[in-house]
Amino acid sequence: MLAVLGLDTTSEAVYRSLLADPLGGVADLCRQLSLPESEVRAALDELADLELLRVSRDRPGALRPVSPEVGLDLLLRRQEEDLLRRQQELAASKAAAARAVAEYADLRPDTEAEGGTTERLVGLDAIQGKLEMLAREVTRECLSVMPGGAQSQASLDASRPLDEAAMHRGVALLTLYQDSVRNDPATLAYARWMTGEGGLVRTCPVLPPRMLVFDREVAVVPIDPENTRLGALCTGEPGIVASLTALFEQTWASAVPLGADQLQDAQTGLSPGEKELLGLLAGGLTDEAAGKRLGISLRTVRRQMAALMERLDASSRFEAGLKAAQRGWL
Repeated sequence: MLAVLGLDTTSEAVYRSLLADPLGGVADLCRQLSLPESEVRAALDELADLELLRVSRDRPGALRPVSPEVGLDLLLRRQEEDLLRRQQELAASKAAAARAVAEYADLRPDTEAEGGTTERLVGLDAIQGKLEMLAREVTRECLSVMPGGAQSQASLDASRPLDEAAMHRGVALLTLYQDSVRNDPATLAYARWMTGEGGLVRTCPVLPPRMLVFDREVAVVPIDPENTRLGALCTGEPGIVASLTALFEQTWASAVPLGADQLQDAQTGLSPGEKELLGLLAGGLTDEAAGKRLGISLRTVRRQMAALMERLDASSRFEAGLKAAQRGWL
């Protein structure tokens, strides 16, 4: 029955068992339901996320199940809120699409807009062609933000001759990658090659959307950061370029040089990536969404979260969030 409201079979079984025996622990649940500990703990996490389990006031550090009446009301209210949110997001997306269509109605691929300052590039060939031209014309510096963690080999191969030619002309290349590229051999090798040629590379847990800024005069950004294959905009509008440059500089100031170790926070002992992960998950992001923001796989998110839970001596993610807040990690 509760599956209709978004609760899976295992979590429902754990919830029913806790209603029958609120004092039961993980070992008791495993025995009663003939389930491995990992599945029971995952179910407890889901129940805590859905607020069907709450902190016990009688037993500090333990969790108690809410009554079925309250639980059903919570699940129904959550579904109603999710439906309203999706409706609002859909309305906002439609409005944004309408504005974009109106704004760029007169633009065609490879055709400049009014004033010759903005150009829409449709297709990877058009984007690559424009980047090749801008790379030849850049004289002072190129600022790059490359989110998404590991870069594809095709992207690295396409960038290498452009970066090499620019650096040989004395152009300063400043590139921002996500911290997760330190675990990808191909992207890491490319970044080290760039630093060996005189480029500057830094990493950060979370980055702004992909961008390239040439000589602080022209910027190239994706039309849709979630799907770069849809095309890009090349703009020379001073206000837009100045805003993108300021965003780059702000992120660059907090990023870590590629050759430097990622220092742990002196108070928490957390690396920047671990602290960012805790913040994202505490903010309500799913494992998958957090991984996407950090440019790491779902498996890596869960592995890192398991390690954090062990350090916090927490048996569930909900408990980990409480203890992390109590320790001032969030």
